[in-house]
Amino acid sequence: MKAQKEHWRKKSYKKATLELKLFVVDQIQNGQISTNFASKKYDVPRTTISYWIRKYSTLEQQNTGMSKNDEIKKLKEKIEELEFVKDFQQDIIADMELITGVDMSKKSLPETLAKEIELKKKNILKENGSINVLGSLNKPSTKDSKRKKNNK
Repeated sequence: MKAQKEHWRKKSYKKATLELKLFVVDQIQNGQISTNFASKKYDVPRTTISYWIRKYSTLEQQNTGMSKNDEIKKLKEKIEELEFVKDFQQDIIADMELITGVDMSKKSLPETLAKEIELKKKNILKENGSINVLGSLNKPSTKDSKRKKNNK
């Protein structure tokens, strides 16, 4: 005797409130839970949660009042700030390499950054003269340059 096949039934879900939707989206965006975990915890399909994320994350942006142009402006400011920090750190590394005589940037940094630091070191040497092992500058004095001019 053959067993009767049961027809596949679509699982029914309760209607979620707006508060629950926003709460779930917030938890996922803050990294507190994953989409899979939220699906199991709140008994909501993952595709529905993905839809909520698309729908309510844009709603959240509208509520904060940040337009795309404002976002771009904010990101450009952040880039400028990070470039300033990078330049400052490279200046410090270049100074330390000149004082100690050890080229650490070539060994430990990516090639592009090491080249930038090497250029900074060359510029420092052009501006200040050479630096001896103890870190004091061997800068040609103005008297020496006047004597050389007079001797020629």
